[in-house]
Amino acid sequence: MACTSCSTSDGGAPKGCKNNGTCGTDSCNKLTVFDWLSNMSLPNGETPFDCVEVRFKNGRKEFYRNTEKLTLSIGDVVATEASPGHDVGIVTLTGELVKIQMKKKGVNHTSAEIAKIYRKASQKDIDIWSDARDKEETMKIKAREIAIALKLQMKISDIEFQGDGSKAIFYYTAEDRVDFRQLIKEFAQVFKSRIEMKQVGFRQEAARLGGIGSCGRELCCSTWLTDFRSVNTSAARYQQLSLNPQKLAGQCGKLKCCLNYELDTYLDALKDFPEFETKLHTEKGDAICQKQDIFKGLMWFAYTDNFSSWHILKIDQVKEIIAQNKEKKRVSSLEDFAIEIVVEQEANFNNAMGQESLTRFDQPKRSKNKSKNKAPNSNPNQNPNAKQNPNSKQGQGQQQGQNQNPKPEVKRPVIIIKKNEDKK
Repeated sequence: MACTSCSTSDGGAPKGCKNNGTCGTDSCNKLTVFDWLSNMSLPNGETPFDCVEVRFKNGRKEFYRNTEKLTLSIGDVVATEASPGHDVGIVTLTGELVKIQMKKKGVNHTSAEIAKIYRKASQKDIDIWSDARDKEETMKIKAREIAIALKLQMKISDIEFQGDGSKAIFYYTAEDRVDFRQLIKEFAQVFKSRIEMKQVGFRQEAARLGGIGSCGRELCCSTWLTDFRSVNTSAARYQQLSLNPQKLAGQCGKLKCCLNYELDTYLDALKDFPEFETKLHTEKGDAICQKQDIFKGLMWFAYTDNFSSWHILKIDQVKEIIAQNKEKKRVSSLEDFAIEIVVEQEANFNNAMGQESLTRFDQPKRSKNKSKNKAPNSNPNQNPNAKQNPNSKQGQGQQQGQNQNPKPEVKRPVIIIKKNEDKK
């Protein structure tokens, strides 16, 4: 999902846009927004919007007010207001598009509760921030061990340190309410820092951790999807998908968000179809719908006394039969309206030029052991046309020899044990 202009060059540094992955014009980071107003200047007398969007770990974004009127651009590392201390983040969006993003997320840009930006981060701030980030992985392993020792039904998915290293936020998921008062005490004694526990949903956890979906691309929730709408199994029924929870569930364990993408199109197409529970009354018997093909406009019906044979009808034919049933008339049978789908035969390759067969290597290999195909009583020195009399002595001797020694004799080594005669 990274932009092609940011591919790495010699030495591991990104090339192309020269912004080291913070260009903001493509998908270098999670949930990036394309700033299509970046090359446009403001009209005369207009002041730039005083709020900016700052990104933290795993796509967490907040809005801050630029009270110091700093010249900020996408990719700048800034120190922001936090409680307590300060936090360190990266600017992801500036200008008038921030106002649109704040309106989209329901944040009032005139509110006095919006935190402010202190300054551009110094080298000391960045060093403290990077040192705190290096501790997160080892802390997460230790925190999980403590939670398992206390037998708490919870999963600690991620840890995020504040920019100044004074506070650590523990993100966890749990199905029921968890009493973690003792857990916080042990965390504070072991990690020697302020602890904040924050519960997230299973979908939010998958969005923070990221991953590859069944489609082969990155998860939608970790790249561009910001709102999580409820997904029902009815969405799979309308799209005629198998109700297999292993196929319909995503990495979060819930139903996939992409089930809602094409649902409206399917619902619009189903408006022209009769109801699935519609019965067709014929003189041969009643018929029930078994299957629908939304793209071809076909319906499959079967008699109630014979569900093994299905009859294919078009939508117009089904509506015609329903109209006659409403007039209390029965059609003779479904066979009069059913259509037959003719399967076209594929054109085979004609070897007109004497070329070799393309499947010459696909033929099965012949067995190399030809001795198995020979008769057990066959003698290579004997005439194959001559028949052996089983009552003769020679025939009886051969049969007895074959019965007594059906397999060749295997010479086994003889072990001789000598006694030491000197010892008495």
